[in-house]
Amino acid sequence: MKLTPVGVDIAKQVFQVHWVDPQTGEVVSREIRRATFLSHFANRAPCLIGMEACGGSQHWARHLEQMGHQVKLMPGQAVKAFVSGNKSDVADARAIWTAVQQSGVRSVTVKTESQQAVLALHRMRQQLIRFRTMQINGLRGLLTEYGEVMAVGRAALNRAMADVLARLEARLPTMLVDTLREQWQRLDVLDEQIARIERRLSDWMKEERARRQIADIPGVGLLTATAAVATMGDPKAFHSGREFAAWLGLVPRQTGTGGRIRLHGISKRGDVYLRTLLIHGARSVLARVKEPGPWIEQLGRRRPHNVVIVALANKMARTIWALLAHGRTYEKGYVSTRAA
Repeated sequence: MKLTPVGVDIAKQVFQVHWVDPQTGEVVSREIRRATFLSHFANRAPCLIGMEACGGSQHWARHLEQMGHQVKLMPGQAVKAFVSGNKSDVADARAIWTAVQQSGVRSVTVKTESQQAVLALHRMRQQLIRFRTMQINGLRGLLTEYGEVMAVGRAALNRAMADVLARLEARLPTMLVDTLREQWQRLDVLDEQIARIERRLSDWMKEERARRQIADIPGVGLLTATAAVATMGDPKAFHSGREFAAWLGLVPRQTGTGGRIRLHGISKRGDVYLRTLLIHGARSVLARVKEPGPWIEQLGRRRPHNVVIVALANKMARTIWALLAHGRTYEKGYVSTRAA
């Protein structure tokens, strides 16, 4: 059965819906309030519903799929190419309706609430680390105004802070010294909050075999394993490990004309957070492993160090997809072969 395409531009309160009636050919563009959005689609035959992958789209996609509809979440950049005229809710819904019917537009996997919860923990941990870095830099900058210059880094701050505050007590008002001491002690609170989130991620990883088996890959630890499983969603949404690595932006960007193709730096598409974790994991493998393997050694003779790191991160991403898609465990030195 051919599903009727429907474009939905979601918002906080008023959603814009666009479709063409398959019986009469009438073009319908309608506003629907948030409270009646689900009831509108509950009374309709199964549709192919297109939405931009933005805030709240995963929530609505899960509810619509439970009603029997097929939902396709698309990146905003892909939908933008189909917007004609001035930007408005009506134009956006019409562009989404056009894009959902195109076979070449990449879709975003609809995630479960559990997977979204894990990604939320990662985002909050990342935010706390950012707060901690800001706090350290703020303290160093304030103390520089009083002639106390410290080396960069948390360890250097902890080593020097007690002596610095002791020297400043004789020169500065007590209210300032006490406030500086409180802000320094606040770093321990942030450390504990980050540690609690990491313990919760560790507990989540122990619940399922898929998360544990990719943690055996060199360079893949707790954060990378949990983020990869939650970000990927259904591994079957990707046709191959190459497609997953390209989706993360770990492949060269290409430009070409007249049949001549030029390769540049990595495209940096996809999830920035997961790509960063994979690259840092690859960097740690090259720094700590005594014998990285013949492939890495041969590549290191021909390419710069950073190129080798990204190539290893690309291989890690493809290995993660292969293990999750085929339900296998990691085997060092495993060589895949084509089926006869």
